[in-house]
Amino acid sequence: MNRALRSRATRLVLRVLAAAALAVDAGVHFRLAPGYQAAAPEGFGEGNLFLAEAAAAAMAGLYVLIRGSRPAWILALLTAGGGLAVLVLYRYIDIPAFGPFPAMYEPVWFFDKTLTALAQGLATLLANIALVLHQNTRPDQTRCDL
Repeated sequence: MNRALRSRATRLVLRVLAAAALAVDAGVHFRLAPGYQAAAPEGFGEGNLFLAEAAAAAMAGLYVLIRGSRPAWILALLTAGGGLAVLVLYRYIDIPAFGPFPAMYEPVWFFDKTLTALAQGLATLLANIALVLHQNTRPDQTRCDL
């Protein structure tokens, strides 16, 4: 297998795995959203934040799967990495409600939270790897490939 073919295969595997991880993230957040929104039915609510995360993860996953461009990988990194940071932050630190954001402290690990954390961590790792590979093999540094 020549180097170019191996590089294309590696990029395809990264895209499929990252899209799958982001799909897990989106699916879990979408499924859990109604239960979290029921805790604060009037107002912004955690359920709406879960729906926003689900939509962002789904869009980032599709963008990575379809394009695999540098902007797609950056979006995947921001979506998965940001989601993981918020998940861990609210797992270990009791931040009170501020502005439109509800208090989301939840000091327990359960299956769906663990699954989401693993999926977000994997997507973050894969996005970082893809960005490094993208930087090392990109022939034209001035071109923006949306």
